[in-house]
Amino acid sequence: MARVLLADDDATQLDLCARLIEAGGHQVTAAFCPSEALRHLSSADVVIMDLRFRNPQGDPDAQQGLELIRRIRESGSQTPLIVLSGWPEELRGSPEEQMVSRVMVKPVRMPTLLAAISAAIA
Repeated sequence: MARVLLADDDATQLDLCARLIEAGGHQVTAAFCPSEALRHLSSADVVIMDLRFRNPQGDPDAQQGLELIRRIRESGSQTPLIVLSGWPEELRGSPEEQMVSRVMVKPVRMPTLLAAISAAIA
């Protein structure tokens, strides 16, 4: 069993994914924004995060996710990061791409995600 920190600003996506990961035998802490994710980081074995979070203007913005990745690594955390995104090209070629363990394109099949969690904590 892994302690999974799941970060996504889409409440429906967050709830559904959390339930499915829990059904796969893992403990999930859900975070609706990057600052909430940072508060729960120390209790996670693996972080699964969206790339786009709403910016202060309320628009989806990959810069919010890139900043979260940087802040996680700047904190000294080596916790594996799995990015789930419908827009993986926004990460491609960035310095943050080298800071993540895996990038998966939404929608992702749950057996594939559960296998990625197991591989990340192995």
